[in-house]
Amino acid sequence: MAARLVKQCACLLREATLVPPATAPAMAPVGRLRLAQVGRRTLTSSATSPSSHFPRSLSGLLEKEHVFSARPQQQEVDRLIEKATQPEELLELLSGGHRLHENHAALVLIQLSRLLSDKPEHKASLMQDARFQQLLQLVNSQIASVWHGPLVRLLRSLYTLALPTACKELQSVEQEVRWRLRRLRYKHLAFLAESSTTYMQQQGSQELLAELLVSLERRWAEIEDGRTVVALMAKAGPLSEPLMNRLEDKCLELVEQFGPDELRKVLVTLAAQNRRSVPLLRAVSYHLVQKPFLLTKGVLLDLAYAYGKLGFQQTQVFQRLAADLLPHVPGLTSGEVAHCAKSFALLKWLSGPLFEAFVQHVLDRAQTVPVPHLCNVLLAFAHLNFRPERPEQEDQFFSLVHEKLDSELTGLHPALQVDVVWALCVLRQAREAELRAVLRPELHGQFLEAKSPKDQGTLRKLLHVNASAQLEHPGYAGPCLPAAALVPGLSALDRKVTPLQKELQDTLKGLLGSSDRGSFAVPTQYGWVLDAEVLLDPDGQFLPLRNFVAPHLAPPSGSQPLPPGAKRLAFLRWEFSSYGSRSRDLLGRFALARRHVQAAGFLVVDVPYYEWLDLKSEWQKGAYLKDKMRKAVAEELA
Repeated sequence: MAARLVKQCACLLREATLVPPATAPAMAPVGRLRLAQVGRRTLTSSATSPSSHFPRSLSGLLEKEHVFSARPQQQEVDRLIEKATQPEELLELLSGGHRLHENHAALVLIQLSRLLSDKPEHKASLMQDARFQQLLQLVNSQIASVWHGPLVRLLRSLYTLALPTACKELQSVEQEVRWRLRRLRYKHLAFLAESSTTYMQQQGSQELLAELLVSLERRWAEIEDGRTVVALMAKAGPLSEPLMNRLEDKCLELVEQFGPDELRKVLVTLAAQNRRSVPLLRAVSYHLVQKPFLLTKGVLLDLAYAYGKLGFQQTQVFQRLAADLLPHVPGLTSGEVAHCAKSFALLKWLSGPLFEAFVQHVLDRAQTVPVPHLCNVLLAFAHLNFRPERPEQEDQFFSLVHEKLDSELTGLHPALQVDVVWALCVLRQAREAELRAVLRPELHGQFLEAKSPKDQGTLRKLLHVNASAQLEHPGYAGPCLPAAALVPGLSALDRKVTPLQKELQDTLKGLLGSSDRGSFAVPTQYGWVLDAEVLLDPDGQFLPLRNFVAPHLAPPSGSQPLPPGAKRLAFLRWEFSSYGSRSRDLLGRFALARRHVQAAGFLVVDVPYYEWLDLKSEWQKGAYLKDKMRKAVAEELA
């Protein structure tokens, strides 16, 4: 039955297209589409068609379907609308005797919203104007005849004019857009998503927004250009996970056509949504490396920010970013230098020439650099454990830091004060006055009962600062953290055991032979956790730990002093994340931990991941640890 119906409809349409123009009425109504008119005439008057018993029902369907009038040629009123520079000029068109077709009222409203976009104070008075209300009513009465393009722009204009949600004219336009969603071209849907989604959320137009997102997702294959997909990723992607997945697929398909600005927008959009799409990041990175793009300063800064925010490692991209940024450093602002240094710190990427240029940039603007920007640069240096190579430049830089902090340290946010002094401790530049500033009870008291992860991180940094004051500043007289604050919390030990940590513990247990000869996951009062602790007598044999004094614990335990010549060894494992990118230099935090453990009287046995991975058998691992212990003792004796 269905096949027969389709065949009959095909015959009717073929006959409609073959009717010569002479059969059409001599005077067709102005603007009426010829094809639709000829088709309707043929369907209603064809008596010779073999399917003459069907036309009546089909004619009824065509009569119900609205046929848009063709766009008339530009009239004088169109030029007046385009050239208007004041809202009054547009409102006067209603009473000027001009002949307005169905799109003119919509065009006037669109132009009004443009003129008032930078004059929000005039919108309230416009709402009270009777001519504006007449214009809204005129649009409402002709809304079914407005063309697709003006319709979507009209909806955006009504949103920007801040019409109330209950306005019936606004609701009428929204409803008309909903009815036409399937007939709108994809560029119209993209325009709505790009310009009106925020207004839809604020106005409570959730049904229209939901249908728009569904239409965008279902018709994603119609996207043909990179600008559309990038704009949709930024505006509509966060509102719909299925749509974002489709847009990422389309972006992968079109990424080869992207220029540097489109690539930048894609990365910034992903970073803003914290969306780590690895296939897309790899594709963008490939084109950034392979194509000889001329990257401007703004693009370079945005790329550094995006890669840093997403934590995506791509060595060749970082090398290019650092090399291309170096000539731009003298022209950067202090804020841009701070943001750029922070981005590279998040990437764990240390480019010596670039960071030396950052130091010189700060020194050249010593009198004008804001303290928050200087603090961000200092924190980036501490994270990467970077210090200027030239001694005179290093002295000048840290002299400037101390000079700025002397007067403004106590005025910073408490958490930032702790971060800055901690960074100075990492770089071995902390002064006793700065230590006292953050260890005073008035400041550290607000972090002792920390509950949030951020406050707990600040408390750990306070423990590190307290350890630096005790272990690296012999003349420091206080204040210090109270004894209750030094007791490690549950969070210090409640961490997932890594494969390297488990294998290290199992191998050491096999070497020790007895459980009382060593301790594992030892929390100290300095804020660090030792992977293992052992005692060696002068002959290199393991000693039990139970009764010997342990001043590094919180609270200290044991009463029996160590035998003469005994050595206390601490095993510290260094995971892949403990090092900078493509480097075997420890990051600042882990370098500080190693210094503190050494200053506490331990011989440090380093177990880096890259050496441990080369060990295949249990015998090799045991022999490796024995050799590391012998070397640590020999270095101490030497």
